[in-house]
Amino acid sequence: MSSELLHPDRISPSSPSPGDRDIDGSFGEDDVDPELLALPPPPRAQRQFTLVLLGVVALVASSMAYSLRGEATYALTPAVALDLGDLHSFDRTKVEANRYVTAHGSLGGALAVRFERPFESDTYRVSPVMGRRDLWVEVRVPAGEEGGRYVPPTSFGGRLIRWSASGLRHRGLETAVDGLTSEAIPADGWLLVDGEAPRAARWSLGLAVMFAGFAAWSLYTASKLLRRVH
Repeated sequence: MSSELLHPDRISPSSPSPGDRDIDGSFGEDDVDPELLALPPPPRAQRQFTLVLLGVVALVASSMAYSLRGEATYALTPAVALDLGDLHSFDRTKVEANRYVTAHGSLGGALAVRFERPFESDTYRVSPVMGRRDLWVEVRVPAGEEGGRYVPPTSFGGRLIRWSASGLRHRGLETAVDGLTSEAIPADGWLLVDGEAPRAARWSLGLAVMFAGFAAWSLYTASKLLRRVH
């Protein structure tokens, strides 16, 4: 019996067939796991609904965070108040909006508008400065003191803003004042919110960060769902 020794160079490794496993039982880079192919396709309707829901959450959260930008910026301003002096001689060209200010002056009672906020027992009054229609002051009236004998204060300290940028806490107030007083507030009108120091607006920072986090998480999750699985 004759035997022939094969030279190592003559041995040609056979090419692996699809589904062949490596020595450690795993598949190669170009192989496809047949068990993965056997899985049913993901439900398209549920996936589309999830993407739409994430998009809505991201849009609403972004809008809420954007609407709080004024309060959040004011919360970071210095607590040193700018003295405006007499509000009757207020010069709107020499002061920046969204500032912490102090001032004094008399308020007109004829056009004062009273309003309330949910979950608060105190009420609020917004009145124009005597002799002006472009500058209004919001004061807080403790519970039980609202009435015909109420005398508004003459010295104030708080946040000076434009009516157009008054934020969520004053949403719809300008329209209500226009309707109740029959005198439209000028487009460049100002509002002094008495008693609102920068420290009192720090609540807006937490809400703005929370809404921004919701928006970022929704966009990140949606991007993962849109990413194709190889």
